[in-house]
Amino acid sequence: MTVLVGYVPTPEGEAAFAAALDEAGRRGEPLLLLNSPRSGAPVSADVAAEPVVQDLTARARAAGVDLQVRQEPHDGEVSDEVLRVARAIDASVIVIGLRRRSPVGKLLMGSSAQRILLDADRPVLAVKP
Repeated sequence: MTVLVGYVPTPEGEAAFAAALDEAGRRGEPLLLLNSPRSGAPVSADVAAEPVVQDLTARARAAGVDLQVRQEPHDGEVSDEVLRVARAIDASVIVIGLRRRSPVGKLLMGSSAQRILLDADRPVLAVKP
């Protein structure tokens, strides 16, 4: 099995990566980092730059964890992509980062993390920075 982490280059994404790296090491499983931009977006702040990916890879190597990085674009909601990949690789756990949002913000904007937490058919580890 594999630990799956949904990653964006933010403090929440860094917290998720650190927790996923620990989890993969504890379980003795490889780690799949999903950093998927929306298809058709000319530029996406959600995509980790090459130096960031190199740093994450070095951290995984130092921890003795096999890391695979996927940055292919996706269509639709990112939460659907995370759940699709989790099923496709039969992930043992999904790790995501959470940010603080007000109840009104959640009501008006929705939440990818909330959708993953509610719709996942496997354990989800949600962490805050």
